[in-house]
Amino acid sequence: MAALLPAEWIKNWEKGGKSEFVQLCRALSENKNHDVGFRDIQQALYELAYHVVRGNLKHDQASNVLGDVIEFREDMPSILADVFCILDIETSCLEEKNKRDHFTQLVLACLYLVSDTVLKERLDPETLESLGLIKQSQQFNQKSVKIKTKLFYKQQKFNLLREENEGYAKLIAELGQDLSGNITSDLILENIKSLIGCFNLDPNRVLDIILEVYECRPEYDDFFVPLIESYMYMCEPQTLCHILGFKFKFYQDPSGETPSSLYRVAAVLLQHNLIDLEDLYVHLLPGDNAIIEEHKREIVEAKQIVRKLTMVVLSSEKTEEKEKEKEKEEEKTEKPPDNQKLGLLEALLKIGDWHHAQSIMDQMPPFYSTSHKPIAIALCQLVHVTIEPLYRRVGVPKGAKGSPISSLPNKRAPKQAESFEELRKEVFNMLCYLGPHLSHDPILFAKVVRLGKAFMKEVGTVKKFVSDRVVKFQSDGSKQEDKEKMETLFSCLLSITDQVLLPSLSLMDCNACMSEELWGMFKTFPYQYRYRLYGQWKNETYNSHPLLVKVKAQTIDRAKYIMKRLTKENVKPSGRQIGKLSHSNPTILFDYILSQIQKYDNLITPVVDSLKYLTSLNYDVLAYCIIEALANPEKERMKHDDTTISSWLQSLASFCGAVFRKYPIELAGLLQYVANQLKAGKSFDLLILKEVVQKMAGIEITEEMTMEQLEAMTGGEQLKAEGGYFGQIRNTKKSSQRLKDALLDHDLALPLCLLMAQQRNGVVFQEGGEKHLKLVGKLYDQCHDTLVQFGGFLASNLSTEDYIKRVPSIDVLCNEFHTPHDAAFFLSRPMYAHHISSKYDELKKAEKGNKQQHKVHKYITSCELVMAPVHEAVISLHLPKVWDDISPQFYATFWSLTMYDLAVPHSSYDREVNKLKVQMKAIDDNQEMPPNKKKKEKERCTALQDKLLEEEKKQLEHVQRVLQRLKLEKDNWLLAKSTKNETITKFLQLCIFPRCIFSAIDAVYCAHFVELVHQQKTPNFSTLLCYDRVFSDIIYTVASCTENEASRYGRFLCCMLETVTRWHSDRVIYEKECGNYPGFLTILRATGFDGGNKADQLDYENFRHVVHKWHYKLTKASVHCLETGEYTHIRNILIVLTKILPWYPKVLNLGQALERRVHKICQEEKEKRPDLYALAMGYSGQLKSRKPFMIPENEFHHKDPPARNAVPATVQNGPGGAGMPTSLTINTVRLEEGTTEETDKLKEKSQGVVKVINKTVNATPKVTTSNGNSASNSKIIKEKDEKEKSGKEKDKEKKDKTPAATPEMKALGKDGKDKPKEERANKEEKAREIKEKTPKSDKEKEKVKKEEKASKEEKSKTVVTIIESKSTAEKEREKEPSRERDLAKEMKSKENAKGGEKVPVAGSLKSPVPRSETSESEREQKRRKVDTHSSPSHSSTVKDNLNELKESSAKHYINHTTPTLSKSKEREVEKKDLDKSRERSREREKKDEKDRKDRKRDHSNSDREVPQDSTKRRKEENGTTGSSKHSKSESPSDSPRLNEKEKEKNKSKSSGKEKGDSIKAEKMEKSSSGSKKESRHDKEKAEKKEKRDSTGGKEEKKHHKSSDKHR
Repeated sequence: MAALLPAEWIKNWEKGGKSEFVQLCRALSENKNHDVGFRDIQQALYELAYHVVRGNLKHDQASNVLGDVIEFREDMPSILADVFCILDIETSCLEEKNKRDHFTQLVLACLYLVSDTVLKERLDPETLESLGLIKQSQQFNQKSVKIKTKLFYKQQKFNLLREENEGYAKLIAELGQDLSGNITSDLILENIKSLIGCFNLDPNRVLDIILEVYECRPEYDDFFVPLIESYMYMCEPQTLCHILGFKFKFYQDPSGETPSSLYRVAAVLLQHNLIDLEDLYVHLLPGDNAIIEEHKREIVEAKQIVRKLTMVVLSSEKTEEKEKEKEKEEEKTEKPPDNQKLGLLEALLKIGDWHHAQSIMDQMPPFYSTSHKPIAIALCQLVHVTIEPLYRRVGVPKGAKGSPISSLPNKRAPKQAESFEELRKEVFNMLCYLGPHLSHDPILFAKVVRLGKAFMKEVGTVKKFVSDRVVKFQSDGSKQEDKEKMETLFSCLLSITDQVLLPSLSLMDCNACMSEELWGMFKTFPYQYRYRLYGQWKNETYNSHPLLVKVKAQTIDRAKYIMKRLTKENVKPSGRQIGKLSHSNPTILFDYILSQIQKYDNLITPVVDSLKYLTSLNYDVLAYCIIEALANPEKERMKHDDTTISSWLQSLASFCGAVFRKYPIELAGLLQYVANQLKAGKSFDLLILKEVVQKMAGIEITEEMTMEQLEAMTGGEQLKAEGGYFGQIRNTKKSSQRLKDALLDHDLALPLCLLMAQQRNGVVFQEGGEKHLKLVGKLYDQCHDTLVQFGGFLASNLSTEDYIKRVPSIDVLCNEFHTPHDAAFFLSRPMYAHHISSKYDELKKAEKGNKQQHKVHKYITSCELVMAPVHEAVISLHLPKVWDDISPQFYATFWSLTMYDLAVPHSSYDREVNKLKVQMKAIDDNQEMPPNKKKKEKERCTALQDKLLEEEKKQLEHVQRVLQRLKLEKDNWLLAKSTKNETITKFLQLCIFPRCIFSAIDAVYCAHFVELVHQQKTPNFSTLLCYDRVFSDIIYTVASCTENEASRYGRFLCCMLETVTRWHSDRVIYEKECGNYPGFLTILRATGFDGGNKADQLDYENFRHVVHKWHYKLTKASVHCLETGEYTHIRNILIVLTKILPWYPKVLNLGQALERRVHKICQEEKEKRPDLYALAMGYSGQLKSRKPFMIPENEFHHKDPPARNAVPATVQNGPGGAGMPTSLTINTVRLEEGTTEETDKLKEKSQGVVKVINKTVNATPKVTTSNGNSASNSKIIKEKDEKEKSGKEKDKEKKDKTPAATPEMKALGKDGKDKPKEERANKEEKAREIKEKTPKSDKEKEKVKKEEKASKEEKSKTVVTIIESKSTAEKEREKEPSRERDLAKEMKSKENAKGGEKVPVAGSLKSPVPRSETSESEREQKRRKVDTHSSPSHSSTVKDNLNELKESSAKHYINHTTPTLSKSKEREVEKKDLDKSRERSREREKKDEKDRKDRKRDHSNSDREVPQDSTKRRKEENGTTGSSKHSKSESPSDSPRLNEKEKEKNKSKSSGKEKGDSIKAEKMEKSSSGSKKESRHDKEKAEKKEKRDSTGGKEEKKHHKSSDKHR
C-alpha cells in the first residue's frame, strides 16, 4: 500500500508537514464512502505513530497533531486505540528496547485523547501495567476469567412446576380469568413478569403454559396473540418455535393423534408471523419424501385396479382374487399414522391463512393435499367466503334466496372478491389447487359456474371479442386495457373449466343438475372452445389423478355391463342407466358406446332410443365424441379389398343421422369437420353429411326410386313428402330448421356446396390415383348424391332472400369458384324459380288483372327480368363458337327449368288423394279408435287432401304459363348458323348428357325436354337426329358412367324409348305427334322449316325401320359391353338394361342374343365377381319374364321395302342420315374397329351364314363400307341366322369358317382414317357439284361392258345359288303366316305404283328392269340442285346414315324378298335340284369368296398406287353418279308385275355384275376418300342400284342357300 505520509512532510514537519497532515486527515474524514475513509484514516494514524516509534518524529509533536485531528470523527479515539493495539503487538516482538520506549511515551502522551476503559479492553495487561493503568497484570487476568465463567458457564436455576406450584397456580389463574372486562394483555404481561420474578419461574415453562391455555381458549385470539407477541420480546426468537415443535413431537408416536387445537394455535401464530413456517415445518411428520412415495403408491394401485377391471378373469381365478383383495382391505383398515403437515394445512385454511397454506401445498405432489376430504372442504369454505360479495351481486339466479355466508373474523384472511378481476387474482388460484376435489362441494361448483355465466354475459358473447382480436383497437388506452383484461379473464375461466370444473364433474355422483348448470355456461362458448375442453377432459384429465384413473375404469366397466344387456326391448331401463352414467363421465361412456356401434351396426337403433335421458351438456359431448371417432387417424376408411367404404364409417354415419335428428345437438362442429375434410380433398366423410341431411330434412337420395315415386318428385313439396320418398316423412320440420340454422349461422351452406361440386372431380383426379376404380366410382357417386341432396335441402328450406344473398351469379360460380356447370345451375335453379315467382307476385299485385292472358304476360315479363342477366352471364361459360348453334337463351332455359315446370303429375296426385280417402274410410271403420282421435286423424287427412288438390291446381297453372313462355321463346332457340347436325351435337354435349346423369329427375326431365322441343315445332331442331344420336352409340357414354350415373342414364334412355315406342306403336299417334312436325323432316338443310312437303317427312313405316335400327344398335352396344370383360362396362350396361327393360328388348331375336350373352356372364362371373353375377342374374330373371311380350322382327316392322314415296327423302336426308352425324360416324368406325373381337365371336356362332352374308353385302348394301357399318350389317344377319341355326350345322360351320367381313373391315379401317379428309374436301365439292350436273355417258358405257364380262364368269356359279336360295324362301314362307305375305305383296304393288310419281333415288331397292338413262339424269339434276343447298357435313352424314337404313332394309330383303317375288314354278324346280346342288354350292362359295378377296386386295393396291388428278376423278365420279342414278331410277316407272322370264334374265345379268360391282365399290371408295364425300355417296347409290337391278333374284338365291342350311 502506498504511504500516505511522504518523508518530506516528516523532515519539514514544523514548516509545512504538520499542516499537510491535518489537511489530509480532514479530507479523509469528510469522504462520503465511510469504509474507505475509515481505512485510510487508520493507515494515516498508523504511519504517524510508526514514525514516532522509529524516532523520526518526537512524541509530543505527534500528540499535538493528534489532538488537532481527534475532533474530525466521533470514532477517532477508537481508531487510535486500534492503532495502539497493533503497534503494541508489533513492538513487544521487537528486540530493540528504544522503539518500545518510544511507543510507551507516545501512548502516555495521548492518554488524554483515549479513555482508560478502551485501552484496558485492547492493550495487553503487561503494557497496561507499564503505562500505570493497572497495578498488577496477574490479578487483572484472574479477575477477567472469573467474570467470563460466571457469564457463560454457570447455569441459572429456575423453579419448575412441581417445585413452585404456588407460582404456577397463580400464573394459570391469571391466564384463565374472565377476559371480557377491561383486562388487556399488557396488564397480564406485567403480572406474569412479577410472578416469574417472585417465584423464580422458568420463562420457557411459562410460555408453554400460555400456549396450553390459549389452546383451551381459542376464542380469545385478540388477547393471546398480543400477549405472546409481547412475551417474545423477553425471549430468544427461536424459543416459541422450539416449544411448538416439542409439542408436535409429543404426538408423533404411532398411536398418538395431534389435537386440532394445537394445529389451530400453530396456524394463528404462523398467520401473525410469530414463527416462521420453515422453522416449524421441520418439526412435523411425515417427511416430504414419505409423502411423495405414498402418492406414487396410490397411482400404481389405481393402475392395478384398472388392469384388473380390463382383464378377463376365469371363474376359478376369481375366488382367489377375491380372497387376496379381502386381505389387502384388512391391512388397509389399520389406521395410517397422523399427517401433521395436512393437519396444520387444514387449520391454516380454516383461519384463512392462504399464503402459508399455499406454501405447504407447494411442497407436496399436485392435488395430494386436497385429495384429503377435510382439506378440500376447508379450501372450499375459504372460496365460498372469498366469492360471497361478487356472487351475491351477479351470480344468484332470479328468484333464488340463497344463504349468505359471513366473512372470516380475522383481518389477515384473503380479501373478498368484489369484481371479476379480483376473482381472477384470488379465487382462481385457490380453485386450481382444489382441482377435481371441488366435487366435494356441489354448491360451490354451482356458484363458480354461475359466476362464469355472469362473466360471459358481461363480456357479451365471446364471439364478439374473438372477432375483435383481429381488429386493431383505435380507441383510447383504457379500453384496450379493459379488452386485454377480459381476454385474460376468459382464458383463466377456460383453464378453470378444464382443470377444475370438468374433472370435479367426473368425481360427482351422477348429478344431472350440475351437468345442466355447467351447460348454462358452456353454451355461451363457441363450439371450438367447448370441443377443445372436451378433448382435454377425455384424453388428458383422466390420467392426471389416481382417483380419476379409477373412475374411468369403473365407468368403462359399467358401460360394458349396460351395453351387453341393451336390446330394443329394454331400451328404457338401459337408457336410464346410460343417463346416470353419462351425467358424470360422458366422454368415457360415449367413447365406449361409439366403439360398439362401429362394430355392431344393429346397436344403432336401441342406442339412439336409449339416449333420451341425457343432459344438454352430454348431447354436446356426444357430438364431440362422434367427430373425434370420425377423425381417428388410426382407422382405415376403406375395407381391406380397397373397393368399399369401411363398415365402421357407414355405421357412424348412420348413427350420426339418427341421433342428430332425434335430439337437439349442435351441428356446427360436425358440418365444419366435413367442410375441412373436403378442403383437404377427402370425400369419405361426405357419407355423414348425406346421412344427416337425409334423416334431419327427410330428403332421400336413392337410385332405387320407383317410377311412381319419381313422378311424385316432379310435383309440389306436399306431393314429394307424401309420395316421393320410401319412408313417410313426418316431423322433420324442427330438425330441418335446426340444420338450416346451423348452416346459416356458421356460413357453411354455400362453402359446402362449392366444395362438394369441386370435390366430384377431385375424387377422380386427386384422390382416385391409388384407389380401386370401383371405390372411386362409389366416392364420386357419394359426393354427387350428397351435393344433389344438400342442394335440394337448401332449395326447399332457405327463404328467397337467404338463397339469393348466398348464391352468387352463374358466371361467378363457374369462372371464379370453378364449379362444374351442371352443379352451378343446380345451385342457381331454385334462385331463379324463387326470383321469378316473387317478381310475378309483385307484378300481379301492381295490376289487378284477372284474365289468364294478363297473368301469362306478367309471368313472361317477370321471366325476362330475372333471366336476362343470366343469358348475359352464360355467354362467358363457353366458347363463342358454341353460340352459333344454340342461343344463350335456350341454354339458360334448358338449365333453369325443372320437371315441375314442364308437366303436372296428375296420376300421382290422384294416387295420393285416393290413398288418403282409403285411409279415412279405414279410420271410420275402426271401432277401437277413440272418437276424438278419429276426429283428429280425419281432419289431418282432409287437410292433406285439400293441400294436395290446391297444389295440383297451382302447378297446372304454372305449367301452362311456362309452356306459353316457351312457345314465345322457341323461335330464337336454335340459330343453326352451321348445321342441324352441329346443333344437335352442341345440344347433346352441353345440355342433355351432363344433365341426364345429374339426378333421376333430371334424367326424366331431359327426355321430356327433348319431346317438348319437338312438340313446340322448334325451328332447326331435328328430333330424328337427336333420338338417333342418343340411341346409336351408347358404349362410350355407358362406359364412362359411375354406378349411379349409369342408373340415371338408364332412366333417361328408358324415357326416350318410351316416347319412341309410343310413336312406333300406332300409326295414328305417329301421324298426330310426328307426321307434320319439323323434327321429322328428313332434309337437313340449315334453313327453317319450309312447310309440309310430305315427301320430306319420314313416314310411319320408315320410322318403324328406324326404330328397329335403334333397337339393333342398342343390342350391339350391349353385347359389346358385356363381352369386354371390363368390370365397369359390364356393371353399367347391366344397370342400363335393367332400367330400360319396360321398352327394350321388344324384338325377339335381339332379346335372345342379349339373353345368351347375359347367361354367359352369369356363368363366368359366379366365382370371380359376385356383384356382377348378382346383377346379371337379376337382369336375366327379369328378361325371361319379359319374353312373352317380345315380338318377332316382322311384326316390329315390315321387312319388305319401305314405302317409295318416302324413300327419296330418306336417301337424301333420311333417318339413316339422322343417325350418324359426321362426328359420331367416325366414332362408330373406331368402335367397330374396336369390336372385331365381337364380330369374331359372332362368326364362330354363325359360320353357316357367313358366305351368304358376304354375297349379300357385296350385292346390296355394298355402300356400307363407306360408313363403316358393314360390320354391323353383317352382324345383324349373323345374329338372325344364329337364332335360326340348328345344332347339327354347328359342326359344319366349324369346317366352313372363313373370315366374314374381312374386305369390308379393311375398307372400314381405311374409311375411318380418310374421313377427316373427306370432310375437308366436302366444301370444295359444292361448286363442282353445281357445274357437273350432266352425267358422262361414255364412262357409264365402259362400266356396263366390264360388268357384262364379269357376269359371264359368274353365270355358272349363280345357277346353284338360285336353286338354294329358292329353298330358303320356301322355308321362310312356311314360317310366315299367309296373311303377312299377302299384305306384303299388296304394300309392294302400291308402293311401286306410287313411286313413279316422285323422283326416287333409292326407292326401288329391288326393281330389276332397267330404265332410260337420260330421263333419270334429268331428274337427278333436279334432285341435286336441292342437294347442293345442304352443307357438306350434312351431306356426308346423310350418306353415311342412309347406309344404316339400307342395312336394315337389306336385312329385310334377305328374309322377305322371296315371298313377294317367287312363283310356284320356281318352287318345283327348287325342290328337285335342291339335294344335288347343296354340296356343290358350298364348295363353290368357298372358292368364290377367296377369289373375291384376292381381287379386292389387288384393286385396293392398284388404287393406292395410281394417283388420280382431280379433274379425272371428278369426271369419273360424275359419270358414276349419273349411271348409278340411272340404274336406281329404273323402278318407279316399271310395272310392278314382272314376268318370270324377265326375272330369270335379270338374275343371270346380276351375277355378272356382282363381281364388277365389288371391284367398283373398292375403287370408288378409294377415290372418294381422297376427294369428296358427295361423289362417294353417288357411287354408292349407283352400285347399290346396279346390284339391285340384277339381284332381284340373286337375293333369293342367297336366301335359299341360308335356309338350306337351316333345314
